[in-house]
Amino acid sequence: MILLVTPSERASECVRALHAATGEEVVVAETLARATTLLRVECYLAVVLDQYLLEAQPSEAATMLEHLGGAIPVQVNLAISAMDRLVREVREALHRRQHEQARARQAAIGSLQCELNGTVTALLLSIELALETTGLPAMTAERLRAIHELVRKLWKQLESTGITEEGMHTSKRPA
Repeated sequence: MILLVTPSERASECVRALHAATGEEVVVAETLARATTLLRVECYLAVVLDQYLLEAQPSEAATMLEHLGGAIPVQVNLAISAMDRLVREVREALHRRQHEQARARQAAIGSLQCELNGTVTALLLSIELALETTGLPAMTAERLRAIHELVRKLWKQLESTGITEEGMHTSKRPA
């Protein structure tokens, strides 16, 4: 959903052009105060701001900008901008947002991979070392083998989801 903030008579034309270009629902707020209220209630992909309002009401603009959340602000001077420019700028903003989200997801996955790989490796090594202990009671050895099998299952599950790294090293790679 896109929020268009403008008192312009061209608002309905902008709504049609943005909806046709993006397929997103477009909501109009005629004032910055109304935009702030809408931003408190809904999440938007982008907030298209008429530059006129930002310059005419800087304190209300600052308040509204605090409530953007994950929405990308797009400033446009609707008094002089053609519809194709408006559409182009909003498309570019949405495209940037998609790329930023993809990069954030990849970073989160990479971080999770590192953490899980380290934990699984540590568990496997610890269990394997414990199993090599001489004089280990049979019941304890059996429990350690059961835990080892569970960790190997976890490894396989992570591997099947693509979370494990190909080059992870353990003393005995799980079969």
